[in-house]
This record gives sequence, structure tokens and C-alpha cells, in this order.
Amino acid sequence: MHDRIRHAGLLEKRMSAEAAAALIKPGMTVAMSGFTGAGYPKAVPQALAAQMETAHAAGTDFKIKVLTGASTAPELDGVLAKVGGMELRLPYMSDPALRKRINDGDLDYMDIHLSHVAQHTWFGFYGGINIAIVEVVGIREDGSLIPSTSVGNNKTWLDMADAVILEVNAQQSAQLEGMHDIYYGTALPPHRKPIALVAPEDRIGQAYLDVDMNKVIAVVETDAPDRLSAFAAPDEASTQIASHLLDFLDGEIKTGRLTDKLLPLQSGVGNIANAVLAGLSRGGYRGLKAYTEVIQDGMLELIKDGTLAFASATSFSLSEAGIEEFNRNVDFYRERIVFRTQEISNHPELIRRLGCIALNGMIEADIYGNVNSTHVVGSHVMNGIGGSGDFARNGYLGAFMSPSTAKGGKISGIVPMASHVDHTEHDTMLIITEQGLADLRGLAPKQRARVITEKCAHPDYKPMLEDYFARASRDSYGKHTPHLMGEALSWHQRYIETGDMRL
Repeated sequence: MHDRIRHAGLLEKRMSAEAAAALIKPGMTVAMSGFTGAGYPKAVPQALAAQMETAHAAGTDFKIKVLTGASTAPELDGVLAKVGGMELRLPYMSDPALRKRINDGDLDYMDIHLSHVAQHTWFGFYGGINIAIVEVVGIREDGSLIPSTSVGNNKTWLDMADAVILEVNAQQSAQLEGMHDIYYGTALPPHRKPIALVAPEDRIGQAYLDVDMNKVIAVVETDAPDRLSAFAAPDEASTQIASHLLDFLDGEIKTGRLTDKLLPLQSGVGNIANAVLAGLSRGGYRGLKAYTEVIQDGMLELIKDGTLAFASATSFSLSEAGIEEFNRNVDFYRERIVFRTQEISNHPELIRRLGCIALNGMIEADIYGNVNSTHVVGSHVMNGIGGSGDFARNGYLGAFMSPSTAKGGKISGIVPMASHVDHTEHDTMLIITEQGLADLRGLAPKQRARVITEKCAHPDYKPMLEDYFARASRDSYGKHTPHLMGEALSWHQRYIETGDMRL
């Protein structure tokens, strides 16, 4: 590992994961690296979970507050959740064990726009950070750090934490060096200045993370892979959703609102997103650019075949095959990919200025275009808002996509009133299901209701929606956004009681 830890002073701070974990005390706020299962610390959280379990068995309450970039993996979120080691978690999660703890009411979870986390930390909204645990590829001679497969909030964690633990992971490719663009020009209001980024490929910072070496209390050597997220091949519904979107984009080109180079793409994670990316390649698009959060397998394929000329993100989210592909052709990809801090990758002003096309998933939408992307029947959290709000509100186009039904048809993706609202009707331009695409631009609420029901609802639910809207339009207290308040959430209550939204 000496070729990975090239600073003599930090080399002397090496210790085991267990010794490093012992430096973390109950009640601390600990900020950790990691974004969508990439670049998270692997060893110290597991050692910490073991120590928590021992403490709990001895009757000592041992919990910490945990901040990250986004979701991590079982070796971090999973192990800490299983031993009951967290009292607070933010800003995003997807681990099943952690989700269960949150929904059982055992720990508090703050769901936050990803662009807000770093600045809110600087503003002091979350209190201080006692320790940062950050995975890196290596430590250079001058003490600067080679970032790993995600950047996320690592710059802020290193700057704000009282103490720092570094995990140097030999499994991460040394060829990642130079692929990062860490911007150190941010400042607190009223001293902020414009960010000089005008295209996804622009570099405005430096390739390395800075750290105060006096704050580094431990260096832990690891050799472990990121969580490998294999995505299933797009199913029929995902393929149909992609087809509707691509037909829409073709129409926008024909009207002159877009060119055949489109605008920078932002794509959420999952099978629908991968189906859309695959459709772009089949559709003959070439030389596109992405300004997004994560690089998935599908984006590597688009870069390789020329569909994408360049991609800016804050993290990888690759399968094992995707990692192998990247490592085989790293010299090719390093010229076409850059990783930034998430406060830049998700920056609202940059998203608006670049004119991003935002493509994100949802759990449900109501007939007026309010979107729920996080909660089942209003209270059971599934993940988090992530960066979808950053991009939907500020992008050139904001699209939300989902199959029209779930649970074998027992849940409708289009409902009278969303049981939880992450994205209001004011931020939603396109709703897409396998049934069709609703273009909501320029439409008033009642017009949106008719278009969403006609284009996006499943046939099993369309008559129910039409009946609800007709009665609401006749009997509601006000007629601008007609609702029957005693009935608006009855579909969700019926599902809770019977397991089926259908009458």
C-alpha cells in the first residue's frame, strides 16, 4: 500500500479498522463518504457496528448521527441499522434494513434535496461534525487525496469535521486519478460569486481533495469492492415508457424547440432510466452530453458507441460487468467522464443555465401533476427525493416516469390526490407511463387532470378517475383544482384496508 499512501506523516497514522472505530463515541455526528453504493467506507462502519453490538449487549446505548452523500450499502447503512446504531440519518437511503428501522419509528430520517446538504452543513443547520470517514484511492506526497468512485459531499465533510478517518481502498482503480473536478470556489452568502461552468465538460476546480493533515486521526487500509448493483434488462413497461419519451423528443426536434443534440441529460437510477438510455442509442442520437448525478452501465455503453460525447456526474453506480468494462477501457473513459462534488453536480443555477432534461422515476402522480417519489400510501418511506427535485424544478424539461400500476394492478400510479408530495404540479412538465405521455406544459389544473387521466392511467383505473373528476368538478368547494376532500385519499385508505385500490 505504500504506493497508495505516499505521505510519510499519514503513513504513520495507519491502524486497524477496529482501532479507528474505537475513536467514535456515542452521540457523535459522523459524516461518511458514499453515493449510490460507490465510494463509501467499507471497514470502519462494520467494525463500529460490532462495537455497538457489544455495547448494547452490556446495557450501554451507543448511537450516532450519520450524514452521507446519498445511499451507501449494506456494509455501512445495513450493518449500522441492524444493530440499532443510528439515531438520525440523512439525506438519502435505500438499504432495506435501514428502511425498516425508519418505518418502524426506531430512528429519525431527514429527506433532503441533495444540492442542499453541503450548504446547510456550512450554515450550521445540522450542528457540528465530530468525525468524517472518507474513502479515497490514495494519498499523494503533499497530503492531498485522490477521490474514489464517488465525490458526493466529501469536500464539505473534510473541511467541516473536527477529525478525519481515511480509508485507502486498493480495490479502487488507481486510474481514477485525474477524473475528478473539485471546486473550492464556494463561499457563504453574501460573498458568493458566479460559478464559471458553461458546459458539462468544463473543469473549474482541481483533481484532488484537500485535507488538514492535523485533523487526520487514522488511516485504514482496505481492499474491498463497491456494492455491485446489477440491473435487470428493461421489461415491457420500461421499454414502452422509453418509446413514448423518445417519440416526444423527436417531436420537439421537429418543432424546432430542440436540436438533434438535445440538451444535457439527467437520468435517475433504475431499469426505466436504462431503457431510456438504450432507446437514445437505437434512435440514432449522437454526440449528446449528460450533466447528472450517477454514471450507470447504460451511460458507459452510450459513451462507448458515441451516443454520449461527455458525462458529468458525482458518482458511479455500476454493476460488476460495468466496473470490469470501465477498468478495461479506463483511458478511453477518463477523457469523457468527470466527477464533481454534489453541490456542483446538483447546483440549481447550473442546471437551469445548462438547460438539463430531467428524467426521474416516481411512485405516483395525481391527476393535477403533483408527484410522490418517496412514500407508499403517504407514510411508508421507500428511499428519498435525492436529486430529482434539484433537476425537475430547475431543468429545461422535467419528466416523471413509472408503470401505471404496481403490485399486480392493486396500486394505481395515477391517483386522485398524491398521498405525499415531493414535486408539486408547478415543477412537473411530463408524466409518462407505459400507457402514454402527458405533456402538461401550458395547461391549467383541470386541463392537466383530463390529459393525465386520458394518457397515463391504466384502463382498470381510468373510469374511476373520470368519475372522481366529474363529481369533484360538480361538487367541490372550489372549482379551480376540484377535489372531494372526504374522498381524495380514499384509494390509499382502501389499499390499507383491503390490499387493493380498486373498488
